[in-house]
Amino acid sequence: MNKQAMLRIKRLQQEMVQTQKEIEETEFKASSGPVTLIMLGKKEIKHLTIDKEFEFEDKDDYEMLEDTIVALSRQLIREIEEYTEEKMSKYTAMFGGMGGLF
Repeated sequence: MNKQAMLRIKRLQQEMVQTQKEIEETEFKASSGPVTLIMLGKKEIKHLTIDKEFEFEDKDDYEMLEDTIVALSRQLIREIEEYTEEKMSKYTAMFGGMGGLF
């Protein structure tokens, strides 16, 4: 490869790293019933809120709350994966054809 091509590849790698960092710092939010969950693009929970006015009437409410948190977590993980794929697809397409060089 010539020097110009190598410089272009290096610049694209830097863009890719910056894009990945932006994805990791992006906040994703989902709510259902009394639960609000905020997750970062690196798939870490940043904040979980349960409406303070929510009252447990019986043990089924605990199960419902647990199920809601799990469902929201799964939803946000899917959203993060889709968002990541969308943002990184241009790099995957470019570097994927380079025989795993990157």
